[in-house]
Amino acid sequence: MDKSENRNVSVIKDVNGNKIVIINDIIFKGKRKINWLDVEEYLRSYIGEFYSIAQSNDIVYIGSDFPDEYAHSEYTLILRGANEKAKANAAQGLPELISTATDKVFTKNSKLKHKKDAMYGWYKYETRFALPVFDNEGEVERFNVYRAAMIIRHAHDGKKYLYDIMNIKKETSNLFQPKDFTQ
Repeated sequence: MDKSENRNVSVIKDVNGNKIVIINDIIFKGKRKINWLDVEEYLRSYIGEFYSIAQSNDIVYIGSDFPDEYAHSEYTLILRGANEKAKANAAQGLPELISTATDKVFTKNSKLKHKKDAMYGWYKYETRFALPVFDNEGEVERFNVYRAAMIIRHAHDGKKYLYDIMNIKKETSNLFQPKDFTQ
């Protein structure tokens, strides 16, 4: 799969003025399980790209280790159902998820295995995205909104790299109808 210009992603504001990344297409589907090898392949097209977080002006790079970590992390392996589908499809909105991230929190690196790749510690940001729910006729019935933690490692080369997206939680109070969105 190629991310190219076929992404159907936009950013809107909710009633409180907070940004939500709207991912309009569900490209990763599965009756029982997501094919994470397809997600990993899709994510490879982002390697070498970088994006700016609007709130902090931090530049976040997509490194060659990101697709594997995203698709096969311990967190990903425990996902089931809607949260698994949400993480897989969130891959389509990475540029927007990064640019709209908020609430930066720093943590020192404490694991020996990350001595080099997170030498200067970790940053966690909050981000939000929405995915469509379709009715029996294939029309968008509503959007489910999710909150997630974006994990960024500060590496030995001084750059910040996207490491994973985790702690995905559906916001039950925010179920939008298509007519509710304003750009």
